[in-house]
Amino acid sequence: MMRTCLLWSLLIMSSFSAQAFELSVEPVTGNLYALVGEIGPRSPENHALNNTMGFVVTDKGVVLIGSGASPSGAQLIEKAIRQVTDQPVHTVINIGAQDHHWLGNSYFLAKGAEILALERTVASQKQHVDSHLIRLGEIMVRDAEQITPRYATKAYGSDREKITIGGVNFELIWPGDSHFSGDAILWLPESRAVFAGDLVFHDRMLGIQPFTPVTSWQQAFHTMAELEPAHVIPGHGHPGNLSKAIRDTGNYLDWLVSEISIAVDDWKELDETVELLSEAPDFKHLTFFEGWHKRNINQTFVQIERTR
Repeated sequence: MMRTCLLWSLLIMSSFSAQAFELSVEPVTGNLYALVGEIGPRSPENHALNNTMGFVVTDKGVVLIGSGASPSGAQLIEKAIRQVTDQPVHTVINIGAQDHHWLGNSYFLAKGAEILALERTVASQKQHVDSHLIRLGEIMVRDAEQITPRYATKAYGSDREKITIGGVNFELIWPGDSHFSGDAILWLPESRAVFAGDLVFHDRMLGIQPFTPVTSWQQAFHTMAELEPAHVIPGHGHPGNLSKAIRDTGNYLDWLVSEISIAVDDWKELDETVELLSEAPDFKHLTFFEGWHKRNINQTFVQIERTR
């Protein structure tokens, strides 16, 4: 009887382990990797990691771009990195203001890492941190109560900052406000790769919030595109090239701003505009199209109407 119970316990533990959430480590180019989280919604199981981060292996250690939403999420990031290298995380670069890009900072700070960011990004993090902590508690992130917001140990006042770590050159750039104000991108000129953060969504529909400046996001995307990157690591979804970024994000932002500007100038009502533009067949391939598209039209209409 005891042996049977032990076997059942082992089977249950094995099943749970097999189903446990893990970040997908996806090689991009050279010593650069993407860490791809859930494409679907955030949950206790995925530690709110429904976003994409990444890392670069340098002579001084790992440069991590994005630290997760909590200490437990940061541990999953560290575990994923160990699939590639045993080197410790030397530097964390925060390019995003949304919680799952930086609320794991405390974990890596405790291990001696330096945290870098633009001052704009830090200011936005501070602006939104209270609502982020409430949200993480609501979705029952397992260690939400243990999250201690920790900001960059070195914040740059410029909008373009060149950084060299372990023989690798980076450029931290603010291209203009996008999904959140203060969101930045990280450009690696030698590999022609850009960590675009929430400026770019791949594979899934982007979301426009009441605080998201749509026309600024559109312009910021074009600023990023002027770099002509060969590799784009988005804030959500799998890495790809510039053509994919344009298809999944850039074209949609252009379409929203253009079509809704026409509707506003023609004195159309909000409900009429939502109905008129609800189909958008060029973007139906994106996950969550049904859930986000009409909301995006609504938010864009309100913003553009306000400027007329």
